[in-house]
Amino acid sequence: MTNRARIATVLVLFATVLQLAVAAALPDLPQFAGKGFGARLALYPAMMLLVPAAWWLRERFRPRRRGDAKAPATRSDPPWAGFAVLMTPFLVDVTGNSLDLYDRVVWWDDANHLVNWFLLCLGLGLVLLPGVAAPRWVLAGLVTGGGALLAIVWELGEWFTFIRFGTELATAYQDTLGDETLGSLGAGLAAAVLLRPGGPVRSEPPDR
Repeated sequence: MTNRARIATVLVLFATVLQLAVAAALPDLPQFAGKGFGARLALYPAMMLLVPAAWWLRERFRPRRRGDAKAPATRSDPPWAGFAVLMTPFLVDVTGNSLDLYDRVVWWDDANHLVNWFLLCLGLGLVLLPGVAAPRWVLAGLVTGGGALLAIVWELGEWFTFIRFGTELATAYQDTLGDETLGSLGAGLAAAVLLRPGGPVRSEPPDR
């Protein structure tokens, strides 16, 4: 399972970067025009690698066991499945543009914000929450609230990248509200999956 998840992570990253490079090289194609793929080529790989890099740094500088300066620090296996899941939304987004699904399929954009935020928050939960001891409601609020915040940040990024100078300015406000709502809903669904009985994240009951 670990090897498959590692291979899946590499393939998702490679497929995303390849499509980004094609889009940046052919910016005049209708599906890529005015959508900031030059910026995405720099930002998407960086965002995809941000969590794996942070995880590696945390493991690299994990403190040694107390009272034993010579004992090696405990190392965890990389959560490759979580890395693959949280990287997948970037692949889905770029593939949707490559196939011109955002313009040809009316519901594609809305479905992306719901499903991609579910995957993003699910992946983050798989990487960050195992081993965290907290009541269920705290973890659920963390996942849902964090996803909602990321949805706001994403919409701000879209605005500054291509909407304010693009052709979608007239409908941007309504679209932004819908996207943030769907992103928050996707984050809530991710919290429900992560914290379900027998799920990958176990909560600690609140103190009585």
